[in-house]
Amino acid sequence: MEGNYLLLLRSPKFYVTKKLLDQVRDKIRYKHYSLSTENTYISWIKQYIIFNSKRHPTEMGAAEVEKFLTYLATKRNVASSTQNQALSAILFLYREVLAVDLPWLDGFERSKKPQRLPVVLTSLEVQALLRETDGAPEPVGLIIRLLYGTGMRLMEAVRLRVKDVELARQEIIVRDGKGGKDRVTMLPDSLLEAMQVQLALRREWHEQDIKLGKAIVWLPDALAVKYPNAASEWGWQYVFSAKNYSVDPRSKAQRRHHVDEKQVQRYVKRAALAAGIAKPTSPHTLRHSFATHILQAGYDIRIVQELLGHSDVSTTMIYTHVLNKGGKAVVSPLDNL
Repeated sequence: MEGNYLLLLRSPKFYVTKKLLDQVRDKIRYKHYSLSTENTYISWIKQYIIFNSKRHPTEMGAAEVEKFLTYLATKRNVASSTQNQALSAILFLYREVLAVDLPWLDGFERSKKPQRLPVVLTSLEVQALLRETDGAPEPVGLIIRLLYGTGMRLMEAVRLRVKDVELARQEIIVRDGKGGKDRVTMLPDSLLEAMQVQLALRREWHEQDIKLGKAIVWLPDALAVKYPNAASEWGWQYVFSAKNYSVDPRSKAQRRHHVDEKQVQRYVKRAALAAGIAKPTSPHTLRHSFATHILQAGYDIRIVQELLGHSDVSTTMIYTHVLNKGGKAVVSPLDNL
């Protein structure tokens, strides 16, 4: 079965009812899901249908769903989060697109994500990593410093809009973060000048884009309809935009998108290796390090919770377990001998 599944998946003749996939895309866009979510859901739905010999989803039920999820866990050895992602796509297909009552899916238990401590760099390791990014092309180097200096997630940084950078108050407003929440974080003193330079350069590009008739940027939800001129306004431009224009996969419009997040990921990985850091390091590691170092500096955990945008302080509590002296600064009895 596994071999047949992989052959079907790789076959150039693979075909799933286009009407069904179009319905999935339409529903995703109606609910204002991101492009990455759209692509992920479409991919999982395709794999689910192919795995079950291209049968229509309405002809399948709990047995087929469970068999597919079991295959992912036992044969492909995917992580629990990946398995849950596949289940979310299948649930979306049945509930939102096909409007099928799913009493047989109500009893499905999602895989429990193992509780793991975050990878945190020491202050010296962060310094070494940042030194190795000095040669990174801008704005990549600035973005990497911003991740550690503000605690922002990678996509929150690359999607940052001009209107959400407050230079006078030295703060950054993070819009539509995880869970659809807004929050405020600081703009570090050490990055103020670099941010001013970046905005000045971005302004030059924007003026060029206006002359070329390509100043329109993507706007979230229905803002482009509600405010037809907002898409070309300075305040809505990405702070960290790409140097070249690209074609929007949905609207097919040619415009300037934000910098590719994969470029930032590559430079962080490269810098960590060059700095001799043995820990697995990614842009998100800088967010974990930010939270831990803020706690080490003696700030209240509630402040850290607000800066990170956590709904529950228990989520923030995990960082107390990676402090140098443990969550309660307990001294080992061995050290008292």
